[in-house]
Amino acid sequence: MSGEINPEYLPASFEKRERKKVTMENTVDCAVACVNGCVLGDKCPKRQYAEATSNFIENTSLDKMLEIAEEAQRKKRTAPPKWVIPDFPG
Repeated sequence: MSGEINPEYLPASFEKRERKKVTMENTVDCAVACVNGCVLGDKCPKRQYAEATSNFIENTSLDKMLEIAEEAQRKKRTAPPKWVIPDFPG
């Protein structure tokens, strides 16, 4: 039973085929399964990130978030181009 998700914890909007897919796999696609809340609860491997994100949102002003976003955009625009040199078989 390790790694399985009890289907009763999945959102009601989840289709039966999706329920079976999530139950059979060891991982959960959070973007699909957790739309209405985490389906793994305390066993979620991403729980620490959710707590950190909630803490950031609660304790950071919107002005500071915009400042962070502008700085990230500036760095991306001013960064030198990254070249990818293919490795041709010789």
